[in-house]
Amino acid sequence: MNRKELKEFLDAKVVQYNTPDFIPHDPIQIPHLFTDKEDIEIASFLVATIAWGNRKSIINNSNKLMDLMDNAPSDFIKNHEEQDLDRFDGFVHRTFNSEDCKTFMRSLQYLDSNYGGLEHAFAKAYKEKTDLQEAISLFKTMFFAIDHMPRTQKHVSDPMKNSSAKRINMFLRWMVRKDNAGVDFGIWESIPMSALSLPLDVHTGNVARKLKLLKRKQNDAKAVAELGKVLRKFDAIDPIKYDFALFGLGAFKEL
Repeated sequence: MNRKELKEFLDAKVVQYNTPDFIPHDPIQIPHLFTDKEDIEIASFLVATIAWGNRKSIINNSNKLMDLMDNAPSDFIKNHEEQDLDRFDGFVHRTFNSEDCKTFMRSLQYLDSNYGGLEHAFAKAYKEKTDLQEAISLFKTMFFAIDHMPRTQKHVSDPMKNSSAKRINMFLRWMVRKDNAGVDFGIWESIPMSALSLPLDVHTGNVARKLKLLKRKQNDAKAVAELGKVLRKFDAIDPIKYDFALFGLGAFKEL
């Protein structure tokens, strides 16, 4: 396929896979349980944080997290006291354990108190850096301004250390991307869709290479940047819509 044909092919796949039918099979179903903006933000951030490994396990543990927060994540973050965090004892998702979870609760409360919440913290970082991947790195510094165990830092990736930052880029897609199909929420106005980067993982990376969209072999920050340049040529305003195409082509083994 030439570039024009490839764009037409991928655009068709976006239409095919970027539909509400996507929601029940994806961890994004958890934040879709909520209607309040701040509940959606908190739920999305925590779900994206543990979104690796077995999909069923991700969804089950995300539901457990929401239950532990009384299914009112924003209220819990704003109003919890230290003793309320005891309820997370025993929570674990792969390497994300109860102490990591408690740190995330404290950090989210810190961001709410000091920046007015997740969107304002990210907006401040983006305004300062103007590049969203650099802003993620600054956000990580802001997030871990409270006392914490060093081990917990691995659960917020840093593109400036050449991480693909798949999960946090996915979270940002959920928050920023205006989606006529109603999958992504598009509830943040402070960051443009054009600044987003693809949540690159093994599957989307492999599909991108098969389609000759990506030459780099490692799934790292450099690969994210390389792929982003190509996708922005296809759609400068909404380049990350192609995440649905690459994901669908891989998940349903169309290539």
